[in-house]
Amino acid sequence: MASVIIVGTQWGDEGKGKIVDYLAGKCEYVVRSQGGSNAGHTVVVDNIKYKLRLLPSGILHKDKVCVIGNGVVIEPKVFLGEIDALIEKKVNMSNLKISDRAHVLMPYHKILDELQEEDLGENKLGTTKNGIGPCYMDKASRLGIRISDLMNKETFAKKLKFNVELKNKLLKKLYNHEGVNYDELLKEYLEYAERLKPYVADTTTILNKAIKEKKNILFEGAQATMLDLDHGTYPFVTSSYPAAGGACTGSGVGPRKIDNVIGVVKAYSTRVGEGPFPSELHDEIGQAIRDKGREYGTVTGRPRRCGWLDACVVKYASYVNGLDSIAITRLDILDELDKLKICVAYKYNGKILEGYPADLEVLSKAEPVYEEFDGWKTSTRDIREYDKLPENAKKYLKRLSEVIETDISIVSVGAGREETIIVKNIF
Repeated sequence: MASVIIVGTQWGDEGKGKIVDYLAGKCEYVVRSQGGSNAGHTVVVDNIKYKLRLLPSGILHKDKVCVIGNGVVIEPKVFLGEIDALIEKKVNMSNLKISDRAHVLMPYHKILDELQEEDLGENKLGTTKNGIGPCYMDKASRLGIRISDLMNKETFAKKLKFNVELKNKLLKKLYNHEGVNYDELLKEYLEYAERLKPYVADTTTILNKAIKEKKNILFEGAQATMLDLDHGTYPFVTSSYPAAGGACTGSGVGPRKIDNVIGVVKAYSTRVGEGPFPSELHDEIGQAIRDKGREYGTVTGRPRRCGWLDACVVKYASYVNGLDSIAITRLDILDELDKLKICVAYKYNGKILEGYPADLEVLSKAEPVYEEFDGWKTSTRDIREYDKLPENAKKYLKRLSEVIETDISIVSVGAGREETIIVKNIF
């Protein structure tokens, strides 16, 4: 039996969906513990591409219990649309469980997200405008509506009325917006409630019973460590806790019941939205990586900013998450490069920085200190054993492991399940 947390170590888009999908084959339960429909996982199975937003990546295995934990915020319209799309592709939904403690994302959250971002002007955060931040704000303010509320018509009607009155005051007086209609929302969301009801459960009890029964459980989060509300490049972060500790809070499973934490590391760096990015490339190499890696958002389609692999970020993520090992993804995207670089330190005012700076002014002016490597100039897509990787590829990976002081357990050389090299068994 093992309980394993998968976390992103950079700014998201590391390929967590592929790693979770692969490891899900060895588990009985797959758990999504935080975030909302602003996050996207792309998983390729039998050459069919699946784009998932709220559903755990393990949903593509028909015999797995897939859990949406209490730390997730759920937009019912998007969620049900995702379910319907997968049912059309013959994906089994009978083992899907939604926490009755998860929060419900409402249309006024999306309206506020868009208006607030617009109001920030040049100080904008670069949100996806999916309402995630305002929904978590309501949760923290104790004004939120939970799935358990949605399942109770009288409770939901009362809480919705209070929220609509409050939000309409804000929308009309501050933003000169017409607001939202209570009766329309009540009718719409009660219809969603009927469709969601078969999936709703006390998932905390389900998961803890599974642990007692010695089942293998895989926890996946959205986004990544550098977007964590506490540990990321604040304020250019998400509104939840993608770090390993957030998986415990967002699922109701205590930290002493977790056996292994794996950090997913893209073989280069990308980020979306605003914020400092010391190893970012603004040249033809950055564009070549973006084009070959198809680095465009799963949900938004936005082009991702690309750069050299930043080992300072990954080492910091290893500390924050207590990583047992790392899974390297997208190594194949670098196959054609003549030279590669890894950022191994930051220099500021002529001095090497210790740790990862919280001050974004310092971070934006920090100079990356690079180590350069020869490329391997050959395809890695068909390789399935670590020892058979090109020597230069192994040198690149070995140096990363040394700098971040963390072993490598998996190397991914393509989007498909089979395009995976297991260095060390997880289960």
